Amino acid sequence: MAIIHRTTLKPTKLELLTDWLPSRPWYRGGPDTPVLTKSGGFRLEDPEGEVGIEFMVTTDTSTPEPTAYLVPLTYRAAPLAGAEHALVGTTEHGVLGSRWVYDGCHDPVLVAELLALIEGRVPAHSQSIDGALDPEVVRSYTGAPLIPDDLTPEPADDRESTRIPAPHGTVLHIYRVLSAVPENPPVRPEGAIGHVARGWQDPQGTPLAAVFVTLRTA
Repeated sequence: MAIIHRTTLKPTKLELLTDWLPSRPWYRGGPDTPVLTKSGGFRLEDPEGEVGIEFMVTTDTSTPEPTAYLVPLTYRAAPLAGAEHALVGTTEHGVLGSRWVYDGCHDPVLVAELLALIEGRVPAHSQSIDGALDPEVVRSYTGAPLIPDDLTPEPADDRESTRIPAPHGTVLHIYRVLSAVPENPPVRPEGAIGHVARGWQDPQGTPLAAVFVTLRTA
């Protein structure tokens, strides 16, 4: 079980994302520096206990209409070989020391555990409570077993999402710019064979919900 340490991060996750988000093709802000708040999310657990896995929702309030982004992140004690282009930044953890923070769409541990979540083989965990599951995370799947074999993610970004080829000719769609839907929990979109959804809160505390991830046939 992953342990959530109550300690400091220098720089913080939001400070790292403030510098990194404007470099993304799905960033919707203008020339000004984003003003970010943490709005929600959930965690997954690495079976080996080595990699921290978090799906963070962060809201940028620097523009007239706040924009909520989904940012999957992984936290490692050493650099991930071949993933220099996916590095969000490094930070000093008050207990664990130096941590390398990656865009998790490029990390095979996160992608494998996300597929396991969609299939129902692993649960989602609370973002902030040790050992607690997250009952607000909704998932579904109607296809063949998704056990990956030596998975090497090859993500591609567009203006809305990140697409990652997955087993059996399927494709993960990570929705980076979240669009709230009236249903809570959100239902699986038409044409998808699997999905993950959850709610979050806007900066005024209003509850919102959206599909975070879909799995589709290529």
